Amino acid sequence: MSPLDLQVNGYAGTDFNRDGLTAEALHHACECLRADGGSQILATFITDTIENLQLRVKTLADLRERDPLAQEVIAGIHIEGPFINGEKGYVGAHPPQCVKPGTVEDAKRLVDAAQGLAKLVTLAPECDADFKTSAWLAEQGIVVSAGHCNPSYDTLKAATENGVSMFTHVGNGCPMQMHRHDNIIQRALALRDRLWLCFIPDGVHVDFFALKNYLRAAGVERSIFVTDAISAARLGPGNYTLAGWDIVIGDDLVARSPDGSHFVGSTVTVPRITANALGALALSQAELSMLLDTNPRRALGLS
Repeated sequence: MSPLDLQVNGYAGTDFNRDGLTAEALHHACECLRADGGSQILATFITDTIENLQLRVKTLADLRERDPLAQEVIAGIHIEGPFINGEKGYVGAHPPQCVKPGTVEDAKRLVDAAQGLAKLVTLAPECDADFKTSAWLAEQGIVVSAGHCNPSYDTLKAATENGVSMFTHVGNGCPMQMHRHDNIIQRALALRDRLWLCFIPDGVHVDFFALKNYLRAAGVERSIFVTDAISAARLGPGNYTLAGWDIVIGDDLVARSPDGSHFVGSTVTVPRITANALGALALSQAELSMLLDTNPRRALGLS
Protein backbone atom coordinates (compact mmCIF):
# COMPACT_ATOMS: atom_id res chain seq x y z
CA MET A 1 0.00 0.00 0.00
CA SER A 2 1.29 3.46 -0.97
CA PRO A 3 -1.05 6.01 0.66
CA LEU A 4 -1.87 9.27 -1.06
CA ASP A 5 -3.26 11.75 1.47
CA LEU A 6 -5.26 14.45 -0.31
CA GLN A 7 -5.36 16.87 2.64
CA VAL A 8 -2.26 17.73 4.67
CA ASN A 9 -1.94 21.28 6.03
CA GLY A 10 1.35 20.59 7.78
CA TYR A 11 3.18 17.95 9.75
CA ALA A 12 5.58 17.39 12.64
CA GLY A 13 5.91 21.06 13.54
CA THR A 14 5.87 22.38 9.97
CA ASP A 15 2.91 24.53 8.88
CA PHE A 16 2.61 24.75 5.10
CA ASN A 17 0.24 27.70 5.62
CA ARG A 18 2.69 29.94 7.42
CA ASP A 19 4.51 32.86 5.86
CA GLY A 20 8.20 32.25 5.36
CA LEU A 21 8.18 28.45 5.04
CA THR A 22 11.80 27.29 4.94
CA ALA A 23 13.52 24.53 3.00
CA GLU A 24 14.56 22.89 6.26
CA ALA A 25 11.02 22.86 7.65
CA LEU A 26 9.59 21.42 4.44
CA HIS A 27 12.25 18.71 4.27
CA HIS A 28 11.66 17.79 7.93
CA ALA A 29 7.93 17.41 7.33
CA CYS A 30 8.58 15.19 4.31
CA GLU A 31 11.03 13.03 6.27
CA CYS A 32 8.44 12.50 9.01
CA LEU A 33 5.63 11.84 6.55
CA ARG A 34 7.73 9.21 4.79
CA ALA A 35 8.73 7.63 8.11
CA ASP A 36 5.06 7.40 9.12
CA GLY A 37 4.05 5.56 5.98
CA GLY A 38 2.62 8.51 4.10
CA SER A 39 4.01 7.81 0.66
CA GLN A 40 2.59 10.94 -0.95
CA ILE A 41 0.43 13.93 -0.04
CA LEU A 42 -1.27 16.98 -1.43
CA ALA A 43 0.07 19.95 0.52
CA THR A 44 -3.06 21.86 1.51
CA PHE A 45 -3.59 25.60 1.80
CA ILE A 46 -6.67 27.03 3.49
CA THR A 47 -8.52 30.30 3.00
CA ASP A 48 -6.63 33.58 3.15
CA THR A 49 -6.38 36.60 0.88
CA ILE A 50 -5.60 35.73 -2.73
CA GLU A 51 -2.27 37.53 -2.37
CA ASN A 52 -1.24 35.57 0.73
CA LEU A 53 -2.32 32.29 -0.83
CA GLN A 54 -0.37 33.06 -3.99
CA LEU A 55 2.78 33.73 -1.99
CA ARG A 56 2.48 30.63 0.20
CA VAL A 57 1.64 28.31 -2.68
CA LYS A 58 4.51 29.67 -4.78
CA THR A 59 6.94 29.38 -1.86
CA LEU A 60 6.16 25.70 -1.37
CA ALA A 61 6.32 25.01 -5.11
CA ASP A 62 9.73 26.70 -5.32
CA LEU A 63 11.11 24.83 -2.30
CA ARG A 64 9.80 21.50 -3.59
CA GLU A 65 11.58 22.05 -6.91
CA ARG A 66 14.93 22.13 -5.06
CA ASP A 67 14.33 19.11 -2.79
CA PRO A 68 14.27 15.57 -4.27
CA LEU A 69 12.53 14.13 -1.19
CA ALA A 70 9.86 16.83 -1.31
CA GLN A 71 9.31 16.03 -4.99
CA GLU A 72 8.70 12.39 -4.06
CA VAL A 73 6.40 13.08 -1.10
CA ILE A 74 4.43 16.10 -2.34
CA ALA A 75 2.43 14.88 -5.33
CA GLY A 76 0.67 18.22 -5.69
CA ILE A 77 -1.24 21.01 -4.00
CA HIS A 78 -4.80 21.16 -2.62
CA ILE A 79 -6.25 24.68 -2.45
CA GLU A 80 -9.08 24.63 0.11
CA GLY A 81 -10.83 27.96 -0.20
CA PRO A 82 -11.24 30.90 -0.33
CA PHE A 83 -14.28 30.21 -2.55
CA ILE A 84 -16.33 28.67 0.27
CA ASN A 85 -19.48 29.42 2.26
CA GLY A 86 -18.71 32.06 4.89
CA GLU A 87 -21.69 31.28 7.12
CA LYS A 88 -20.95 30.17 10.67
CA GLY A 89 -20.61 26.42 10.85
CA TYR A 90 -19.97 25.95 7.16
CA VAL A 91 -16.89 28.17 7.20
CA GLY A 92 -15.28 25.98 9.88
CA ALA A 93 -11.79 27.11 10.84
CA HIS A 94 -11.36 29.25 7.74
CA PRO A 95 -11.10 33.02 8.37
CA PRO A 96 -14.52 34.37 7.27
CA GLN A 97 -13.14 37.80 6.42
CA CYS A 98 -11.13 36.23 3.59
CA VAL A 99 -13.94 34.15 2.10
CA LYS A 100 -15.05 35.31 -1.35
CA PRO A 101 -17.11 34.06 -4.30
CA GLY A 102 -15.32 31.99 -6.88
CA THR A 103 -14.09 33.65 -10.07
CA VAL A 104 -12.03 32.26 -12.92
CA GLU A 105 -9.64 35.19 -12.59
CA ASP A 106 -8.81 34.47 -8.94
CA ALA A 107 -8.66 30.72 -9.55
CA LYS A 108 -6.17 31.30 -12.35
CA ARG A 109 -3.98 33.41 -10.08
CA LEU A 110 -3.80 30.57 -7.55
CA VAL A 111 -3.29 27.87 -10.15
CA ASP A 112 -0.48 29.86 -11.78
CA ALA A 113 1.22 30.28 -8.40
CA ALA A 114 1.19 26.49 -7.98
CA GLN A 115 3.34 26.09 -11.12
CA GLY A 116 1.57 23.00 -12.39
CA LEU A 117 1.13 21.41 -8.95
CA ALA A 118 -2.53 22.32 -8.35
CA LYS A 119 -4.35 18.99 -8.32
CA LEU A 120 -7.41 19.70 -6.15
CA VAL A 121 -9.51 22.75 -5.29
CA THR A 122 -12.24 22.76 -2.63
CA LEU A 123 -15.01 25.31 -3.11
CA ALA A 124 -18.69 25.88 -2.36
CA PRO A 125 -20.82 25.29 -5.48
CA GLU A 126 -23.38 27.84 -4.32
CA CYS A 127 -20.63 30.46 -4.23
CA ASP A 128 -19.54 29.80 -7.82
CA ALA A 129 -21.89 31.67 -10.16
CA ASP A 130 -23.05 29.44 -13.02
CA PHE A 131 -20.31 26.99 -11.95
CA LYS A 132 -17.86 28.90 -14.15
CA THR A 133 -14.91 28.48 -11.79
CA SER A 134 -15.55 24.77 -11.34
CA ALA A 135 -15.83 24.23 -15.07
CA TRP A 136 -12.64 26.16 -15.78
CA LEU A 137 -10.67 24.24 -13.14
CA ALA A 138 -11.93 20.91 -14.47
CA GLU A 139 -10.87 21.98 -17.97
CA GLN A 140 -7.34 22.43 -16.61
CA GLY A 141 -7.36 18.85 -15.33
CA ILE A 142 -7.78 19.95 -11.71
CA VAL A 143 -10.19 18.00 -9.52
CA VAL A 144 -12.93 20.18 -8.01
CA SER A 145 -14.34 19.20 -4.63
CA ALA A 146 -17.40 20.62 -2.88
CA GLY A 147 -16.67 21.50 0.73
CA HIS A 148 -17.46 24.03 3.47
CA CYS A 149 -20.68 24.47 1.56
CA ASN A 150 -24.45 24.26 1.73
CA PRO A 151 -25.83 23.95 -1.78
CA SER A 152 -29.30 22.55 -2.29
CA TYR A 153 -29.53 19.03 -3.65
CA ASP A 154 -30.36 20.37 -7.10
CA THR A 155 -27.42 22.80 -7.01
CA LEU A 156 -24.98 20.12 -5.88
CA LYS A 157 -26.25 17.78 -8.58
CA ALA A 158 -25.87 20.52 -11.20
CA ALA A 159 -22.35 21.17 -9.93
CA THR A 160 -21.44 17.55 -10.68
CA GLU A 161 -22.42 18.24 -14.28
CA ASN A 162 -20.05 21.23 -14.35
CA GLY A 163 -16.77 19.89 -13.01
CA VAL A 164 -17.34 18.96 -9.36
CA SER A 165 -16.37 15.32 -8.73
CA MET A 166 -15.51 15.10 -5.01
CA PHE A 167 -16.73 16.16 -1.57
CA THR A 168 -14.24 17.34 1.08
CA HIS A 169 -14.41 15.80 4.59
CA VAL A 170 -18.06 14.72 4.62
CA GLY A 171 -19.64 15.31 8.03
CA ASN A 172 -17.39 18.29 8.76
CA GLY A 173 -17.30 21.87 7.58
CA CYS A 174 -20.97 22.13 8.55
CA PRO A 175 -22.93 23.21 11.66
CA MET A 176 -23.41 20.93 14.64
CA GLN A 177 -27.18 21.23 14.24
CA MET A 178 -28.93 21.01 10.86
CA HIS A 179 -32.22 19.82 9.40
CA ARG A 180 -32.50 16.13 10.25
CA HIS A 181 -33.09 15.05 6.65
CA ASP A 182 -32.44 17.86 4.17
CA ASN A 183 -28.81 18.60 5.06
CA ILE A 184 -25.50 18.70 3.23
CA ILE A 185 -24.39 15.28 4.50
CA GLN A 186 -27.49 13.57 3.12
CA ARG A 187 -27.16 15.45 -0.17
CA ALA A 188 -23.55 14.35 -0.59
CA LEU A 189 -24.37 10.74 0.23
CA ALA A 190 -27.28 10.81 -2.21
CA LEU A 191 -24.85 11.71 -5.00
CA ARG A 192 -22.32 8.97 -4.24
CA ASP A 193 -22.50 7.78 -7.84
CA ARG A 194 -21.16 11.18 -8.98
CA LEU A 195 -18.85 12.17 -6.12
CA TRP A 196 -15.78 10.77 -4.40
CA LEU A 197 -16.57 11.19 -0.69
CA CYS A 198 -13.70 12.03 1.67
CA PHE A 199 -13.73 11.34 5.42
CA ILE A 200 -11.41 12.09 8.37
CA PRO A 201 -11.31 8.76 10.26
CA ASP A 202 -9.99 9.92 13.63
CA GLY A 203 -13.10 9.10 15.67
CA VAL A 204 -13.42 12.78 16.55
CA HIS A 205 -14.42 14.58 13.37
CA VAL A 206 -16.94 11.79 12.82
CA ASP A 207 -17.75 9.26 15.53
CA PHE A 208 -16.78 5.77 14.43
CA PHE A 209 -20.34 4.45 14.62
CA ALA A 210 -21.51 7.27 12.33
CA LEU A 211 -18.57 6.78 9.98
CA LYS A 212 -19.53 3.13 9.63
CA ASN A 213 -22.99 4.26 8.53
CA TYR A 214 -21.51 6.75 6.07
CA LEU A 215 -19.21 4.13 4.57
CA ARG A 216 -22.12 1.74 4.15
CA ALA A 217 -24.14 4.46 2.43
CA ALA A 218 -21.30 5.74 0.26
CA GLY A 219 -19.62 2.42 -0.40
CA VAL A 220 -15.92 1.85 0.21
CA GLU A 221 -15.40 1.92 -3.54
CA ARG A 222 -16.45 5.61 -3.63
CA SER A 223 -14.84 6.74 -0.36
CA ILE A 224 -11.46 8.23 0.52
CA PHE A 225 -9.69 8.63 3.87
CA VAL A 226 -7.71 11.83 4.53
CA THR A 227 -5.89 13.06 7.63
CA ASP A 228 -6.48 16.83 7.32
CA ALA A 229 -3.26 16.90 9.34
CA ILE A 230 -1.85 20.14 10.72
CA SER A 231 1.57 21.02 12.10
CA ALA A 232 0.72 19.32 15.41
CA ALA A 233 0.40 15.90 13.77
CA ARG A 234 2.97 13.45 15.20
CA LEU A 235 3.59 15.75 18.17
CA GLY A 236 2.03 15.75 21.63
CA PRO A 237 -0.22 18.17 23.51
CA GLY A 238 0.62 21.85 23.29
CA ASN A 239 -0.03 25.12 21.47
CA TYR A 240 0.35 25.25 17.70
CA THR A 241 -0.69 27.36 14.70
CA LEU A 242 -2.44 26.91 11.36
CA ALA A 243 -2.35 29.91 9.03
CA GLY A 244 -2.31 32.29 11.97
CA TRP A 245 -4.81 30.33 14.05
CA ASP A 246 -3.77 29.59 17.62
CA ILE A 247 -4.56 25.93 18.22
CA VAL A 248 -4.71 24.04 21.48
CA ILE A 249 -3.93 20.31 21.48
CA GLY A 250 -5.10 18.58 24.64
CA ASP A 251 -4.22 15.21 26.08
CA ASP A 252 -6.80 13.69 23.72
CA LEU A 253 -4.69 14.97 20.77
CA VAL A 254 -7.69 16.80 19.31
CA ALA A 255 -6.96 20.11 17.53
CA ARG A 256 -9.37 22.78 18.76
CA SER A 257 -9.68 26.54 18.56
CA PRO A 258 -8.63 28.32 21.78
CA ASP A 259 -12.27 28.71 22.87
CA GLY A 260 -12.93 25.02 22.18
CA SER A 261 -15.85 25.85 19.87
CA HIS A 262 -14.68 23.86 16.86
CA PHE A 263 -11.99 21.61 15.44
CA VAL A 264 -9.05 23.09 13.53
CA GLY A 265 -7.73 20.36 11.30
CA SER A 266 -6.56 17.06 12.72
CA THR A 267 -3.53 15.45 14.33
CA VAL A 268 -4.30 11.98 13.00
CA THR A 269 -1.53 10.15 11.11
CA VAL A 270 -1.51 7.25 8.65
CA PRO A 271 -0.47 4.78 11.39
CA ARG A 272 -3.41 5.92 13.54
CA ILE A 273 -5.79 5.72 10.58
CA THR A 274 -4.60 2.19 9.96
CA ALA A 275 -5.21 1.20 13.58
CA ASN A 276 -8.65 2.85 13.55
CA ALA A 277 -9.65 1.22 10.27
CA LEU A 278 -8.62 -2.30 11.21
CA GLY A 279 -9.91 -1.91 14.77
CA ALA A 280 -12.82 0.44 15.45
CA LEU A 281 -14.11 0.39 11.87
CA ALA A 282 -13.55 -3.35 11.33
CA LEU A 283 -12.32 -2.84 7.76
CA SER A 284 -10.16 -5.34 5.92
CA GLN A 285 -6.63 -4.58 4.74
CA ALA A 286 -7.92 -4.60 1.16
CA GLU A 287 -10.63 -2.04 2.01
CA LEU A 288 -8.08 0.15 3.81
CA SER A 289 -5.79 0.03 0.78
CA MET A 290 -8.69 1.13 -1.40
CA LEU A 291 -9.52 4.07 0.91
CA LEU A 292 -5.95 5.31 1.35
CA ASP A 293 -4.28 4.37 -1.92
CA THR A 294 -6.41 3.16 -4.83
CA ASN A 295 -9.31 5.60 -4.60
CA PRO A 296 -7.31 8.82 -4.08
CA ARG A 297 -5.23 7.99 -7.15
CA ARG A 298 -8.28 7.17 -9.21
CA ALA A 299 -9.96 10.38 -8.10
CA LEU A 300 -6.97 12.43 -9.28
CA GLY A 301 -6.67 10.43 -12.49
CA LEU A 302 -3.32 8.94 -11.48
CA SER A 303 -4.30 5.33 -12.09
